[in-house]
Formats: sequence, C-alpha cells, structure tokens
Amino acid sequence: MTPSVLPRLARLSPRTFTPDSDSDLSVALDLLAIDSDAEMWRRAGDGAALVLLAAGLAATLLVPSRMRPPALVVTLALATTVIVAATRLPPVVATVVRRRAFGGAPWLVCRAAMRLRVEPTLEAATAVAAANPATTLDRALAASVRRGRATGTAGVDDFLERWGSFLPLQRGIRLLADASRTSAADRPQAIERALDAVLDGVREQAAEDAAGLRGPVTAVYAFGVLLPLAFVAALPAASVAGLPISLPAVVVVYDLVLPVGLLAAGMWLTTKRPVTFPPTRIPATHPAVPGGPWCALATGAAVAGTAAVVAPLLLPAWAPPLAAVGFGLGTGLIVHYRPYRQLRAETAAVDAGLADVLYGVGRRVRDGDPVERAIDATHETLDSPASATFARANRQGATLGVGIETALCGERTPLATVPSRRVTDVARLFVAAARAGQPAGPSLAAAGEHLATLARVEEETRQSIRHATGTMGNTAALFGPLVGGVTVALAGRVSGSQLGEAIPQAGLALAVGVYVLLLAVVLTALATGLERGFDRSVVGYRVGLALVAATTTYLVSAVAGGLLV
Repeated sequence: MTPSVLPRLARLSPRTFTPDSDSDLSVALDLLAIDSDAEMWRRAGDGAALVLLAAGLAATLLVPSRMRPPALVVTLALATTVIVAATRLPPVVATVVRRRAFGGAPWLVCRAAMRLRVEPTLEAATAVAAANPATTLDRALAASVRRGRATGTAGVDDFLERWGSFLPLQRGIRLLADASRTSAADRPQAIERALDAVLDGVREQAAEDAAGLRGPVTAVYAFGVLLPLAFVAALPAASVAGLPISLPAVVVVYDLVLPVGLLAAGMWLTTKRPVTFPPTRIPATHPAVPGGPWCALATGAAVAGTAAVVAPLLLPAWAPPLAAVGFGLGTGLIVHYRPYRQLRAETAAVDAGLADVLYGVGRRVRDGDPVERAIDATHETLDSPASATFARANRQGATLGVGIETALCGERTPLATVPSRRVTDVARLFVAAARAGQPAGPSLAAAGEHLATLARVEEETRQSIRHATGTMGNTAALFGPLVGGVTVALAGRVSGSQLGEAIPQAGLALAVGVYVLLLAVVLTALATGLERGFDRSVVGYRVGLALVAATTTYLVSAVAGGLLV
C-alpha cells in the first residue's frame, strides 16, 4: 500500500486503537521505513479488508449458486488474513531485517577498527564505517553520524540506542570508543579487545542459533516431506479399505495445503535465522550482468519445448507437462543467474586474498616504502587475484598520472568493477595510509590480521548453519524426488484396477510430481536463505539447479520403479 492510499483506506475502518498497544508495530514500521504510524497502518488494514470483502461479495453473486458458499468462505478467510497480517506481518519482517542486519556487525566494527589504527579519532572511525552505506546497519550508522555532527558527537550513543540490543555489536562499539581515548601505546590492545568482543559474540550467537534450528528443521523435514511421501504408497490400501480418497483431494492436499504449510513454516524459520554474514550483493547494473531476462526466457522456453516433444517418446503419457515445467523453468533460472554466480565466485577469490595484501603492504610501508610501491611489490610476492586487482588499479593510476585516491577509489578504476564492500574499504584504508606515511604500516598489517580472523569466524558460522540445513537442500533436489518417484510406481502396482477406479495412476503421478517440484523450490530457497541470506541471485541459481535435478530424479525413479516393482 502506497502512503497516498493509506489515509483513504484508514477512513473506512470503524475501529480506533490506543497508541500504547502498538509499540512493537511502531518500531517495526520505523525500521522498515514505512511512512505511517501504527494506528493509521492498522486502520488501513481494516479498510483493505473491507474493500476485499465487498469485492468478494460482489463476485460471489456472479458465480453459480452451488459455488457461492465456498467462495464466501474464501472471501471471509482472505479478509481476516489481511486484518491479521496488518498487525503481525510488519514485526515479523522487521525481525528478519534486524537479524540480517546484525550479520554485518563484525565487518562494521572491523572497518572502524582498521581506520582507528590509521587515524585515531572516533569521529573518523565512525565516519569511514558509515561511508557509502550498503546495508541496513551501515545506513543506520550513517544516519546516526549525521545526527551526531549536529550535536558535536560521533553518533555512537544514538546508534546504540537503536541497535544496541545486539550485545556483541554494543560491546564492540563501546570498546572502540574507549580505544579512541586511550594512549597510543595501549590503543592496539584496546582495538583487539573490541574486535574480539564482536567476533566472539557473533560466533557464539550463530552457533546457538544454528543449534536451535535443528529441531524445527527436523520437524519440517518429517511432517512436510517424509510423512507425505510415505503416505503416497499407502493410498492404494486406503482406497481398498473404503476411505474417501480421490484425485482432487490428493491435489488439494499435496499441491496446495502442504506447500502453503511449508511456506508458513519457512517464514517462521526465517525469523529464527542465525546471525550470519550477509552475501555479496551483485547490482543489476554491473557490466558483467546481462541487461535483461530475454536470453534466459528464450533458453528456458526452448528447453521446455524440447522436453515436451521428447518426453512422450521415452516417458509415460503424464510426464511431458512435468518435464517441460521442471526443465524449462530450472534452465531459465540457471542461465539468468549464472553470470551472478561467476561474478560472485571471482569476488570471493579477491576477498579471500585481502588479508594477505593488507599485511604485505603494511609490512613494506612500515619499512619505508610508499603505498604505491608497496602494492606493486606485494603483487610480485603474492600473485593472487586480490593483489593483481590492486596492482592493476595502481598501474592504471600511474599511467594516467592521477593520485592514489583516484587510482584506487575512482569511478573508472579496476576496483570499481569488483562488487565487494571489503575491497572498497581496503582501498580507502590504503589512501588514508598514503597520507599518514610510514607510521601507518603496522596498522595496515594489523588490519590484515583482523580480516583473516573475520574470514575464519565467517566460515565457522556458515559451517554451523550448514549442519542444520544441509539435509534440507539434499532432500529438495534428490531424496524427495527419488522417494516420490518410487512410491508413485509402487502405488501403481498395488491393488491394480481398484486404484485405477479411485485414483488414476497418471493423475497421482502428476499430482505428486507437482508437489516434488514445489518442494524443490521451497526447501532449496529456505535452506539457501538460512545459510547464505535471501539474495535473489543466490537463491534463484540454486533453485534452478534443484528443479533440474528434482525433475530428472523423479521421472527416472518413477519409470525405473515401475519396471522393477
């Protein structure tokens, strides 16, 4: 709902609300940058429900009389859902956003700490940490820094008042503020304490959150995958026993009720997502990213058409629609998001070498080399993607006769094509070190140690989450489709013609196949999002792979199971 629509919908509500009862909703709306107070938002929800109810009642009059009771029930359910969602959904989304934002706390503190070593003032540290905000936490700190300039402070107190509920972040920022006031001799140790506080806190919090996920993930796995697939094989016996089981009932349960239940469980699990490091964001304007989805759409359509033509020659009559959708959609997603994946892999290779580059440049600056010469010498020693990228930018700057700031931080520098916040921050750190001279050398080397520690903690946290979500991803792509295909084949052989009278095998195979493809989408998206964050390109690529794998596994297992059973 746009801000201009909210007041109009709010006027339709017959209810009034007390501000005291909406404190959580007010905080959530503020965090989500929704320009509305809690009372107007809830009244607008009532208004939207009334509009939906009126439209639904009008539509009910146009359908046949036998369809009016179900249509009326659906309309009332949707209107009630809108009213409940207006109150419950913003706090849930805000919780997800907040937990996702906390994943950026270690890098935010690390950036401030690196700058504090080179320029020992809290104002400079918070300013560089808030520069070029790319995440929710960055933007919040930038806003606090702007407000702090008006009051003559660094904005730390204002920032922690809003985000200090995450104790590792609060401790890290407080200890950095304390480090900025200590003597030069004691400052390095104080900075180390600040970094240790936030890194240890995130490590412990992530491990605790991941352990808490195992139980709910197991429940989703059991009740959303194992039991429904096992029940497919029991359908013939149930029909022979006289239970009222029909194909429409199977379609409703497997292709509507169960997927909606999995989505609801997934949303709940998302609110419990461990505090992890956010994924690398690849902007759609990056030159390595295709300009539009047309190539992927054409490729997906071609694959879907080919599957629809070839499938009848090799597979049962029910298979072509499933093969066309699974292979076509999966291939389209893979083709569209493959450039993102390749660029992210290249960026990860550069990020992995930043710690060594920082240490190498810092050691040479400490020994008296200027930063420009130290970058070239470090590349000759390391010859890594990170050192090569910085050396290429350095050489380009020397060729053009520009200063180090333009060479490393300019819009046309080779570093500008690397979509990594860490590369940008390291480049700015080199610029600051070039101004400070030889005394900045030890600080750069120490910053390299900080990055190395941060990388280890990041890998540890992802490993702890992967232990909880790994089975879910494997189930979506392989185990679930395999069990589904075999059970459909088994169900087709049990009780022979009696099953055909109750549930035709072709219809059952198609209904379970749709459920298998929905499992591939929902479970893969959930497992990827919990582990790496809900980045569209990461989730889209993995869902594409899962769809192709699930379609292949299901069709092959259904045919092979029919031959073996």
